Amino acid sequence: MTGVTKWTGREADLLRLAMRKTGREFAELVGVNPRQIPRWRQRGETIDLELDNQAALDTLLAQATPDVQQRFATLLTERAATEDDARAEELLRRDPRTRRHPVDGKVMTLVEAGIYLAGPDNRSIWLEPYLIDVYPTTNEDYQRFVLATGHRPPQHWPAGQCPTALANHPVVWVTWHDAAAYARWAGKDLPSARQWEKAARGPRGRIYPWGNEPTAAKANTAEAGIGATTQVSRYQSGVSPFGVFDLCGNVWEWCSTVAEPGRHELKGSAFTSPFERSAPSLRNAADAGMKDNDTGFRCISAV
Repeated sequence: MTGVTKWTGREADLLRLAMRKTGREFAELVGVNPRQIPRWRQRGETIDLELDNQAALDTLLAQATPDVQQRFATLLTERAATEDDARAEELLRRDPRTRRHPVDGKVMTLVEAGIYLAGPDNRSIWLEPYLIDVYPTTNEDYQRFVLATGHRPPQHWPAGQCPTALANHPVVWVTWHDAAAYARWAGKDLPSARQWEKAARGPRGRIYPWGNEPTAAKANTAEAGIGATTQVSRYQSGVSPFGVFDLCGNVWEWCSTVAEPGRHELKGSAFTSPFERSAPSLRNAADAGMKDNDTGFRCISAV
């Protein structure tokens, strides 16, 4: 994936609505002929915009006021709730770096061997190659594990059944032990904090998965005002250089790294956390038995 956000005509029109601009006003800001704007709206998801248009839209979103960013996030969330958006996964199926895991069926992507810039001080760290789940473990994924093993279901499932409306949301109310049990069942592992961070920042040490601009609208953090988890494919403009989703916001993710006896590192922040806590270089930890409505996980495996 490129470093520039993959905008479609539909997303551009939602930004126009969030900014409360007419087609002509929006065209002037983007630097295109006003006749392009209705064309983008009509073509919707079927048109990927030119790179210079995408860069202009990235800049508009980055420089927008918090109110505009929140309106944009809300409009995108409403769209995701009413449409089964398989576009991102279809793109991933065509990406030669990705493959589907034989046990849990999740799409995983390759993180190549090499040095990456780690931590707030950007230390050079070498990691061997590995595969990481493109999306966090969803309620639907976890249901397969529960049915196969008899493991205790999360407390938010009515009568122990995965809620249909939350099937493609990250599973929550899971302890580190629950996450590790899922990983063992799938023949995977939980990522170390360094593996997780490299998947989020890329080899060149981006501050955020999408780049260095602190754009709250690219993640489900407290500023979005959603107050709940969202679909794991929702934030297409917030993917990392390796094509991994939801590495900022939505849910905190358990890592294998031990912070101190009985405590493990968490990464990524959540819908309950302020955006300032979402930078992948930051550290957090919790007791292995902790579970909450904003904590989930994803897995890695050997190449």
